[in-house]
Amino acid sequence: MVNDKTKGGLDVVHRSVLLQEATELLAPQRGGLFVDATLGLGGHSEALLEASTEARALGIDRDRAAIETASARLTRFGERFRVRHANFRDIKRVLEETGESEASGVLADLGVSSLQFENPERGFSFRHDAPLDMRMDPESSDPTAAELLAELPEEEIARIIWEYGEERGSRRIARWIVERREQNRPIERTGELAELVARAVGYRHQAERTHPATRTFQALRIAVNGELEGLDLFIETAIDLLQPEGRLVVISFHSLEDRIVKRTLRRLAGGCECDLRRLPICLCGARRAVEILTKRAVVPTETEVNNNPRARSAKLRACRKLVDTRVVEQ
Repeated sequence: MVNDKTKGGLDVVHRSVLLQEATELLAPQRGGLFVDATLGLGGHSEALLEASTEARALGIDRDRAAIETASARLTRFGERFRVRHANFRDIKRVLEETGESEASGVLADLGVSSLQFENPERGFSFRHDAPLDMRMDPESSDPTAAELLAELPEEEIARIIWEYGEERGSRRIARWIVERREQNRPIERTGELAELVARAVGYRHQAERTHPATRTFQALRIAVNGELEGLDLFIETAIDLLQPEGRLVVISFHSLEDRIVKRTLRRLAGGCECDLRRLPICLCGARRAVEILTKRAVVPTETEVNNNPRARSAKLRACRKLVDTRVVEQ
């Protein structure tokens, strides 16, 4: 996301990733309710509402600051736009509370919004020295990144950094973090963590374009916010809430997320994952509920990446709900 100004005159740091592709796949000209399950600063909702006067949008976000900004941006759409403070995984409860029973489309952009990333006090970035927080909902009682590093065993810290960040130096980084806190010098700020990681991995990353702490920061953010937990269940719930011919679009930003999205959509398109040589019936829950619209993940064009470097890792996958859904028969 880069500097941009909304059409309503609101000056924000925002450019929605894969905006045109997501809008086309959701097909808002069909009208009805479109749920923006990760509202952010409202760019995708704005595009959907502009595309058709028959479209309505319901935004969901767990960050009240994002909700405030998006609401100001989308106020010109009046009653066609509504917003709720919640986690995207609570989509079913949110629809029930707003009196809705189904949706024409659901969108989930799983990236960190510019409002979160660019605010030093949120602790998402090592470009500014700030408290090591990283919570997408700063009002929640969830532990901050600093609290996790102060409490978790060394083995668990190493696991998080390796599994969520795919950082080969995870064990060394974890050991250094624990050694610091044993000296009564726990890591509490972004600058402290970035410096420690850079020293721990040595010069191995010097030839790379990214900062050596990038993977570790990503891993901690995923752990703090539970970004991978229940993602498959969210996709299933969203599809159940779609009306026949409804569309689901999911934009992910790292391989672990995309892997979950890909496998879940494949299973819901009827792709059984069971070893039927050993099992008499399918136990993975495969069912023919959707048609996958993106045989391969849609990625940003070179032009978009040049204009918005944060888009470079984005992958979009989409599906259409079938009129006749059924459990896979083996």
